[in-house]
Amino acid sequence: MAKGLIDSYDFGVIVVKGKRYTSDVIVFPEKVIDNWWRKEGHRIYVEDLKEIFSHSPSPEVLVIGTGYYGLVKAMPEVEKALETRGIELIIQPTREAYKTFNTFLKSDRLVAGAFHLTC
Repeated sequence: MAKGLIDSYDFGVIVVKGKRYTSDVIVFPEKVIDNWWRKEGHRIYVEDLKEIFSHSPSPEVLVIGTGYYGLVKAMPEVEKALETRGIELIIQPTREAYKTFNTFLKSDRLVAGAFHLTC
C-alpha cells in the first residue's frame, strides 16, 4: 500500500514526509506546524485551531487525532465553528486519524489534521 503524507504514527511520535515529530502537530498538505499548543492539554477549543481557520485555502475536512488512547476531547463549540465555515470534522484516536487524513489527501480533498501524539 502506498504511503501518504503521514508515514507512520506510534505513541509520542508521528513521521510526516520522513521527518519525525515528538510534539503535537497540525498538518497541512504543504506544511507541518510543530509543537501545537492548546490552552488545556486534553481539550480543544476554537482558539486552539486558529491555524486551521486562518489557512488559505480553507480545508474541506479537519481530522483531529485525539491521542493514542483517545483522551483529548473537542469542545462542542469547535464542531459549531467548523460547521459554520463548511469544514467537515472527523475525530478519532490518532492511530486511526492519521490513516483517515492520508485517505482524504489521496482523494484530492483539502484536508488538515491536528494530532495529539501521546495519551
